[in-house]
Formats: sequence, structure tokens, C-alpha cells
Amino acid sequence: MSFVEFLNQYGLRLLNGAGITIIQFLLAAALGIAISLGMGLMKLSPNRIFSGFAVTYIEIFRGTSLVVQLYWIFFVLPLLGLTIEKFTAGYLAVGMNIGAYGAELVRGGILSVPKGQWEAALAINMTPARRMRRIILPQALVNMLPPWGNLMVELLKGTALVSLISVADLMFESRQINATTYLSAQVFGAALILYYVMARFFVTPFMRWLERFMARKMGRI
Repeated sequence: MSFVEFLNQYGLRLLNGAGITIIQFLLAAALGIAISLGMGLMKLSPNRIFSGFAVTYIEIFRGTSLVVQLYWIFFVLPLLGLTIEKFTAGYLAVGMNIGAYGAELVRGGILSVPKGQWEAALAINMTPARRMRRIILPQALVNMLPPWGNLMVELLKGTALVSLISVADLMFESRQINATTYLSAQVFGAALILYYVMARFFVTPFMRWLERFMARKMGRI
């Protein structure tokens, strides 16, 4: 079967799977960003309980496999009385994992803001929360965005693992089609192209636009 014939027959299934992948990506990204911000700020907190909790979370989720985390959420938590539907378990695992990596980017971005900015905000008697929200975080965000672009691409690729718990994403549909047709070159070639298109023409351009937007807003270009 030629590649064109393959796409005519199975292209819609792959596109439907790609749609699920995009939804998983967006939900996991939203969760991951929220966790990153919370854990990054908590790790910088002078409160040892908050900083200790953040360090523990980050080390556990960075130090263990995403596959194991996914299986724990979907297979082990029900044994403890907490059952999570597979679609939800998928983006929860990916988002919580990426949040641990993002927390370090948030921490590093905040610490990269020049000391003079902190002192200036303190001099005009800003509260710590207002100082962080109005002065520090906007500048830190500009520094964080380039590595966050790479992290978002990694997150997109990481969503492929949700197929292991039968979430009908692009990789799941690819494996199902391959199991019945044995057309591995066509199946995984099409999947490769779709993942590349999503990363190269959607995620990367959006992150670069966001970098330029924030840089202009902060008067850096």
C-alpha cells in the first residue's frame, strides 16, 4: 500500500488521535505551568515547610520515570481508594511531571532578576506579594520563556506515553493501526510527521511570539 493510499484509509483516525494529543498537551501545559509557578515560589520561600515540600515534590517527580508516575496514578491510586479516569490520569501525570522541571526554571528566572530591582521595589514600600507580581515576575518571565519553549516541546512528546493507559491519542491510534495492518513505515512515518508539524508549526512559533511580546512589553526590543 502506498503512503497516499494509507493516508486516504487511515488519515482520519490519525488526525482524531492528533486532536486528543493536542487536548492532552493543552491540559497538561496548563497544569504544569500552575505547578511550576507554585513550586518555584515555594522553593524560594523562607518558610521551611513550604520550601521543604517544594524540594520533595521536585525531587520525586524529576527523579522518577514519567511512565512509573503514570502507572501509579492510573493503576495504584485505585488500590488506595482513588480512581481516576484514564484521560484525566494522562494529563495529570504529564502535567505534574513537567511542573517539577518547570519549577526550577521559575526559580532560576526569579533569581536572575537584578538585585537592584528588588531593592527599588522595597524602597517604594511595596508588599512582598505586590513586589513579586508587579516587578519581579514580569522580568523573570522574559528570562524563563526561551527554556520554557524547549520544555513545551518535551511536554508534547511526553504526551505519547498516555497511550500506555489506552488514551486514544496519536500514538495509541498509530499502534492500533500498526497491529492490524503491519504497515509500520507508513503508520509511524505519518505519526512522526504529525508530531513534527505540531511542534514546529504550532508550539515553537507560539513560544517565540510570546518571547517577542514579553520583550516588547518590558522594553527590551
